[in-house]
Amino acid sequence: MVADRHNTGAGRQLRLALFFGAVAMLAFVPARGGNAADSPPLEEQVAVCDGCHGENGVSTMPEVPSLAGLPILYTQIQLFLFREDQRVNPVMSPIAQNLTDDALTALSEWYAKRPPPAATAVPDPALNAQGRALAATHRCGVCHLPDYSGRDQIPRIAAQQEIYLLQALRDYKNGVRAGDGAQMAEVVYALSDDDLSALAHHIAHVR
Repeated sequence: MVADRHNTGAGRQLRLALFFGAVAMLAFVPARGGNAADSPPLEEQVAVCDGCHGENGVSTMPEVPSLAGLPILYTQIQLFLFREDQRVNPVMSPIAQNLTDDALTALSEWYAKRPPPAATAVPDPALNAQGRALAATHRCGVCHLPDYSGRDQIPRIAAQQEIYLLQALRDYKNGVRAGDGAQMAEVVYALSDDDLSALAHHIAHVR
């Protein structure tokens, strides 16, 4: 079973290796600029981010994730991956190219302190129940925590945009999400697209 392999000693070792590898990348890649004075003021950078990710990092665009309440380390790593072309996105990659290490960290800290998004829509009962069962079987709450609030390098996914969650799950399954997808690919590889839809629906409606 996927869930059993995900919770084995080998699976834990993989997750630890990925975590410390990501931290090592942040620590040892040469800094860009070196201090906040080399970047635009934080307020200007936030305004650029909020243009897509929503005011205070709460997205109103279905395909764009909310940044509010994400763990600092997770956002740092993702911005770093975009900056170093380990993750490629036509919008994010050019923006991240201009971030110094200080700016990258300041943005991550700012969004971590913002109130996270809250689910307001009423979920489909059957789809939500299917997704909840899949989340329990595949132990989503072990890494993302029982309330899906995330920790360290693992993102908060509770009340995240449903369309974004579904696309991320599909990308993990298809192996096209670079940088942080190894452990997630193991979790979702056996799931059907209907399963992924139910899982995304459940997580997006967690209150």
